[in-house]
Amino acid sequence: MLLIPADVLRPRRPDEHFAEEARAARAAGHDVVLIDHGFTDAAAAVARVPDGAADLVYRGWMLTADRYAALAGALAERGASLRTGAAHYRQGHELPGWYATAAAVTPRTTWTTGDDPADFREACARLGGGPTVLRDWTKSMKHYWHEAAYIPDTADSAAAWTVAARFRELRGDDFTGGFVVRSYERFHGAEVRTWWVAGECRLVTAHPDTPADLPPDDLDLSRVTGPLRELALPFVTADLTRDQDGRWRLVEIGDGQVSDRPVSTAPEALIAALSGAE
Repeated sequence: MLLIPADVLRPRRPDEHFAEEARAARAAGHDVVLIDHGFTDAAAAVARVPDGAADLVYRGWMLTADRYAALAGALAERGASLRTGAAHYRQGHELPGWYATAAAVTPRTTWTTGDDPADFREACARLGGGPTVLRDWTKSMKHYWHEAAYIPDTADSAAAWTVAARFRELRGDDFTGGFVVRSYERFHGAEVRTWWVAGECRLVTAHPDTPADLPPDDLDLSRVTGPLRELALPFVTADLTRDQDGRWRLVEIGDGQVSDRPVSTAPEALIAALSGAE
């Protein structure tokens, strides 16, 4: 059963962004239930979900781990269960949950809990000097690259904090967890989005930011397969790209329920991957 956000103005219809996935799911014989994404009352948000429903998969806008947990709790009270439980959602959605397992195939990373400047400087010191990329536990501000993402040298603590402070300002109430400082690696080419169900890659697509750049024929998953299988999360995405030596590197992992599908991939392909259909 697929849970899809309802349209804000027409709550009996799916949100337009996910309407094609809802249609594809129904065509494949799956039930689709609309929920209120902007809920203040989690129980009311899932009122249409049948009691006792199992293997529910959410496909919708990003939720904080706490809001997802509230949703999962409201469903559990009715005997219904999500395929991805609250703990697994947090692990896939927030970088500290997956980094240790994937450290060998992704840039070196340190992070803080909270936004204290002293903690940020300590995190930078742990990583060492040199260029880094800044984000929080769930999201970067890469479209503000020079003012809120890229730090030319963490050894210049004043300049580094200027970037961090601007990042914090832009993220506002959406700031999650703390600052994440990642060693800058020079990547080449567009990112590839891979979709993993229970530790197995079920679908390979373009990245949503570059939907016309389809995955190359020589995509090599061998280095990332081990960490993704070890994590064995119910449904996640892993974004990959090449470094300057041609190696495939992991850019980030995200919970697949809130990962965008590129327009170059048919919704039927994603529904098939989720359902285990070939």
